Amino acid sequence: MLRLLREGPAPNGASILTLVHAGEPIHVALRRSQNARRFTLRVRFAARDAVLTMPQRASLRDARDFAQRHAAWIAARLNRLPETIPFAHGSITPLRGVDHMIAHHPERRGVTWVEPRNDCEVPFALCVAGQAAHVHRRVQDYFKREARHDLEEAVARHTAALSLPPRGVGLRDPISRWGSCSASGSLNFSWRLIMAPPFVLDYLAAHEVAHLAHLDHSPRFWKLTRRLCADTDRAEAWLSAHGAHLHKYGARAR
Repeated sequence: MLRLLREGPAPNGASILTLVHAGEPIHVALRRSQNARRFTLRVRFAARDAVLTMPQRASLRDARDFAQRHAAWIAARLNRLPETIPFAHGSITPLRGVDHMIAHHPERRGVTWVEPRNDCEVPFALCVAGQAAHVHRRVQDYFKREARHDLEEAVARHTAALSLPPRGVGLRDPISRWGSCSASGSLNFSWRLIMAPPFVLDYLAAHEVAHLAHLDHSPRFWKLTRRLCADTDRAEAWLSAHGAHLHKYGARAR
């Protein structure tokens, strides 16, 4: 059975349809687009929801009908999403592209640190002291500190190569992008890049620094990006194949 539960605004202003399929709720975000000529559906890995893009003049009734007709497809795709992996004792999470096992040590001093393990499959432990309730936050804080360190170093190196003044680095946790450069030259990055191999983080730093010279994705921009980072194509391929999976680590299960 499928029925419409409610329709309402999302925090970013988009409309939300909530459907029920096989007794489970399905959230569908509606996005109007001037370029859309038809309804299109996609499932977002990071948000673990569905997005229905609709023509600017399409009616909400037609959008509801389209979502209802494809509810089984949406549910199947959502059910195939990988399970989230919490930042908790015993979980395995990547750090700079290498798997680390989170090890809670309530009896030890310190906050968060890395130790080698006698295990070739998971060679390092990410050790966390303190109470169990603090493990998630301490792992996330550690990743953010390491991400800021690596990104600041990479941004400084790439801006120096272009004889540009130093730039600060902002950290966020966006769903749809890994980095951004504003018109004023503000650089922001996803802290989750610290989980990717170093060449991926370096590429994203080069990508956003190149936007300081070309605030577009023109051939001039890509030529400059590839000059700053020889691994541009390799990093783009890695992000396409593996990037979305970084959002499953430390995510709260829904």
